[in-house]
Amino acid sequence: MSPKEYSPYQQDVIRRYYQNLDAIKLQELQELVTELFLADNDRRREKLWQRVQKALQKLAVPPGLREHILQRRSAEVLAENLRDWLRRANRRR
Repeated sequence: MSPKEYSPYQQDVIRRYYQNLDAIKLQELQELVTELFLADNDRRREKLWQRVQKALQKLAVPPGLREHILQRRSAEVLAENLRDWLRRANRRR
């Protein structure tokens, strides 16, 4: 099977993944907030912030807000924004 030939089941799994990508990335950010609060050294925090940056890009967070969050490097600021995003996501359902 070549990489581009997927079974109907695989195509369905891939389609559902991309349909739920926002929810997946929001959950990932929730986990990252927790890890940031628990991080015990600067090296670990820096790696976590790099992961936060990638997740924010995947979520298509506006560049201004994304830069604000990343410049502040505050788990509290990220958590407040995340709470708002989750609230909006729940209203859409």
